[in-house]
Amino acid sequence: MAILRAVALACLGVVLVCTARSARGDTKTTEELLMSKDEKKLLELTNKEREKKKLPALKPNPKLFKAARAHAANMAKQEKMEHVLDGKKPGDRARAAGYRADWIGENIAAGEDWSLEGVVEDWMSSKGHRENILSKKYTEVGVGMAKNDKDEWYYTLLFGRPES
Repeated sequence: MAILRAVALACLGVVLVCTARSARGDTKTTEELLMSKDEKKLLELTNKEREKKKLPALKPNPKLFKAARAHAANMAKQEKMEHVLDGKKPGDRARAAGYRADWIGENIAAGEDWSLEGVVEDWMSSKGHRENILSKKYTEVGVGMAKNDKDEWYYTLLFGRPES
């Protein structure tokens, strides 16, 4: 059921089309990313924290979103807030989604009646989570959120920088 809720969340909202430039300079669509209103808001709140420190905004990456959404849904299903589930670490999940990275990091959270502002506030008051949000080494991000049958929300931010 939590997976269905995560998929439903992903199906509401904005479409982001990612483009790539070829050596000739023309652009072509590589992947389409549909973000829910809440995913977009969580990304905006995260980037506002970066902006305060004059850091570039994290760009949404469809593969990181896929991995983050799946992890949030898995945490909700198992009712566990863990960076390592089913023997898989954040880097394992990113690779399984097809993302090749120089750097990977992850923030997770869980709770019942949290506002998205509250989630980001909590991350910013935690040294490790704040360091991930404000790290210069990350350039892209995926967002995942899922709700279980007990009305508990699970959140994942999966940070990355593609292989150089």
